[in-house]
Amino acid sequence: MVRIRLKRFGRTHSPAYRLCAMDARSPRDGRPIEELGYYHPCNKNEDEQVKLNAERIAYWLGVGAQPSETAAALIKKAGIEKPGK
Repeated sequence: MVRIRLKRFGRTHSPAYRLCAMDARSPRDGRPIEELGYYHPCNKNEDEQVKLNAERIAYWLGVGAQPSETAAALIKKAGIEKPGK
């Protein structure tokens, strides 16, 4: 099963995340199938905190990938929906 989830990067107390399509059994920072965007919560400019590839996220949702709780919140905030809705 494929999950859309966050992969952590960055230094201690300065996190940065990549939104990735990954096998559900792989570790948090393991190898992704595809990278779909990024999330930098410490960036003061809110326009640059999140950048997502809407077309590819919609594709993965369409083929049955399940987003994690946090990833689902980011996707919903960006206004990305499954194709056919």
